[in-house]
Amino acid sequence: MTQTVQPSSAPSFGVPANAPADVGRPAALKRRVPRYADLAPLMKFKKPEFSNAAKLRRASTIWELRDMAKRRTPQAPFDYTDGAAEAEITLRRARQAFQDIEFRPGILRDVSRIDLRTKILGKESRLPFGIAPTGFTRMMQSEGEYAGSQAAEAAGIPYTLSTMGTASIEDVAAAAPNGRNWFQLYLWTNRDRSLELIERAAKAGNDTLMVTVDTAVAGARLRDVRNGMTIPPALTVKTVLDASYRPAWWFNFLTHEPLTFASLSRYTGTVAELINSMFDPTLTFDDLDWLRETWKGKLVVKGIQTVEDARKVVDHGADGVVISNHGGRQLDRAPIPLHLVPEVSAALKADNSDAAVILDTGIMSGADIVAALALGADFTLIGRAYLYGLMAGGRAGVDRTIQILEKDMARTMALLGVTRISELTPDHVRLLGA
Repeated sequence: MTQTVQPSSAPSFGVPANAPADVGRPAALKRRVPRYADLAPLMKFKKPEFSNAAKLRRASTIWELRDMAKRRTPQAPFDYTDGAAEAEITLRRARQAFQDIEFRPGILRDVSRIDLRTKILGKESRLPFGIAPTGFTRMMQSEGEYAGSQAAEAAGIPYTLSTMGTASIEDVAAAAPNGRNWFQLYLWTNRDRSLELIERAAKAGNDTLMVTVDTAVAGARLRDVRNGMTIPPALTVKTVLDASYRPAWWFNFLTHEPLTFASLSRYTGTVAELINSMFDPTLTFDDLDWLRETWKGKLVVKGIQTVEDARKVVDHGADGVVISNHGGRQLDRAPIPLHLVPEVSAALKADNSDAAVILDTGIMSGADIVAALALGADFTLIGRAYLYGLMAGGRAGVDRTIQILEKDMARTMALLGVTRISELTPDHVRLLGA
């Protein structure tokens, strides 16, 4: 005779098997019909905001500003900002270097107040970064250099105007009269034209001259070649179609002062043609000696990519070096600037030099800046990050870029257990795989 075995029921723990499901459960877990008094505090519906100002406020990273910039800017100027030389290996490696940083936080420190001030080239900056020189800036967005210089003035940080800028030295000084303005110089084959720019920069109150030395010839910026980018932008079938998706950019472009190189004579052609026809491939250290004798303010050399060259330009009178591979826009597979910082910093200290070590290329967050400072940089420059903000929203977008980076830095430093820039050391970071 087969006996049927009934499945055993779950343990009752003193609760009858036929009792309601809520019997024996804590009161807080018993189901009930929601009351309006309970729901009211949760119902905080806001009126949807679709304005660009609201989108800027919601942006919390530079990458989000980049996405906004891409939607608002025609392909040619966006790619000019976003792209690099040849296969763009250098730019990817520079950004990867920051991603490969491991932070080493300290705990049980009072980090209730974070001080981001630092001193660079003899003067205080409220934040440890400035705005790098960028060419054709009003092509990215019509406010261009005016937005950048005024945002920098408001933030208490340096702004660097490019030789290939689209606002003049004098106009930038007038737009940001209380700002700390620097001027970036490309030495021309015509030294008289270079001297004219130097004298104008000094007269306008620029306290630092930044000479760029990594453009003997133009890099192969293939995105620009494919886009047929010229200065000013040409109205072709492709650009007209592109304009239909970005009417605000074209409206601003066509209704403001025509785009020209404000520090140079009018020029029409591609970027590479301009560089190859105007800038001097015979530049040597003798020319740096001439600059040092001519310029009475601080002199910084931008485009340093080896320890030996850093030492040499300091020996020839430079007050600072910018470790930079031109944002990956010149020589592809160039050295990674972040990796050079510890070596250059140590070498200059060994030489008893107080020359400033400044880093650019690859910075996309405040944590990137903190990492560079911890490795030995005295200061940093932002180029693309600033231009993404500019394209995303003009002056307000640049302000938002600075706010995002400042908030990133303050949070990162607090979590590291430091309150001042001077407290950052190489012990706070490790290069993964190094």
